[in-house]
Amino acid sequence: MLDWIDSATAVERLGVKPATLYAYVSRGVLRRRYDPERRRSLFDPVEVERLARRGKPRRKPAPTEIAIESRVTALGSDRPYYRGLDALALADAHSFEAVAEWLWGRELRDTGPWRPRPAAVAGARRVQRGLPADSASLDRLQLVVPALAIADPRRADREIDPATFVADMVTALPQRSKPADPSMAGLLWSRLAPRPPAAAGELKALETAMILLADHELAASTFAARVAASVRADPYAVVSTGLGVVGGPMHGGASLGVERLLAEIERPADVARVLGDRLLRGERIPGAGHTVYRGGDGRGAHLLDRLRALAPDHPKLPVAEAVLTELRHRRLPAFNIDLALGLLTTIFDMPEGSGETIFAVARTAGWLAHAREEYATRTPFRPRAIGPRRG
Repeated sequence: MLDWIDSATAVERLGVKPATLYAYVSRGVLRRRYDPERRRSLFDPVEVERLARRGKPRRKPAPTEIAIESRVTALGSDRPYYRGLDALALADAHSFEAVAEWLWGRELRDTGPWRPRPAAVAGARRVQRGLPADSASLDRLQLVVPALAIADPRRADREIDPATFVADMVTALPQRSKPADPSMAGLLWSRLAPRPPAAAGELKALETAMILLADHELAASTFAARVAASVRADPYAVVSTGLGVVGGPMHGGASLGVERLLAEIERPADVARVLGDRLLRGERIPGAGHTVYRGGDGRGAHLLDRLRALAPDHPKLPVAEAVLTELRHRRLPAFNIDLALGLLTTIFDMPEGSGETIFAVARTAGWLAHAREEYATRTPFRPRAIGPRRG
C-alpha cells in the first residue's frame, strides 16, 4: 500500500479540490485505499496520472510529451515521491541503500554494505589502464559498465542483483582517499574526494544528494534506459544507455557548469558582472530553472540547507548565496539541485566533473528500478515520426 500516494499529492497532481477528488472516488473514477496506521486515504498513482492527462484540454501532444505508466516515481510541485514516499523525508531518515531497495520494489530497510565481485571489479580496472590519469570518473564509468557485462555470463537473464551492480561500478573507480565506511556514500566519497570526510555531516551531505538524485520519473536518461529495457536489453546495456545521456549539459552534466561558474567567481561582488556577461552572450545560467519545478526545486533547497549548516565559513558559500540573490533580482528562474550539487563538490574539494559522477551513480538505482518495471511489459517502444508524405 505504501507505493500509493496520499490525498494531498493526488489533489496537487490533478489540480482539483479535495472535494472533487473524493467525488471521483464516489463515482468510481478513482480507487481509494485506507491506511489505518496513519489514518489517511491512498490513491493509485497510475490511475491519478491517467485521469490527470485525460482531463486536460484536447490538443496536439507536445514533441517532448510521451506518457508511460510507472509506479516508481511521481513528481509533486517541488519534489519527487519514490513509490509514494517524499524523497526529501527519505533523504533525512534513511540510507542510500535503503532508498534504492525501496525503488526496486523491496522493503525500506538497510540491508548492510553492498558487496562487489572482486573478479569483475579487477577486470573493470584493467580496461582503464590506458586512460590518462586525470580522466573524468563519468568517462571511466562508460568503460566500467561494459567490462562488468563481459564478466557476467548471466547478464542475458536480466536477473542481476542491482545492489551488487552498483557496488561493482563504484569500487572499480580509482581510489583517491581511504573509505570512511563501507556504505555506498562512503565508497563514492573515497573515489572522488582527496581526503576522508572531516565529520559525519559531510558524508551525510553526499548521501543526501545521492538519495535526492536517485530517480526523477521519466527524465531524459531514464526514458532512454526504459527504451533499451523495452527491447529486452540486459541491465548493463540499460545502464550504459543511461550513462550515454546523463552527461548532457541540460541534464546530469548541468552541475559541471556550476562547478566552473563557482571556480570563475572569486568574490560575491563579482557575481552580478559574471552572470550579466553570460546573459549578454545568450548563455544559460547553470543551476537555474527546471522544466518541471517552475516555482523552485525542493531538492536543491534541501541540499543547500544542509550545506549551509555544514560549511557556514566556506568561501564559496557567500558566492553561491550571491548567485541566488542575483537570480531573484533579475527575475530569472529559481535555482535547482544542480547548483547545490556543484556547491557540494566544490566545498569538498572534489575534482571537476564529480557532480556528474554523483548524479550518474545515484541515478543508476533509478534506471535499474525502471528497467525491472519495463521488463514486466511485453511492448517495445516504437515512436513514429511526423514528416512529409512519401511520393
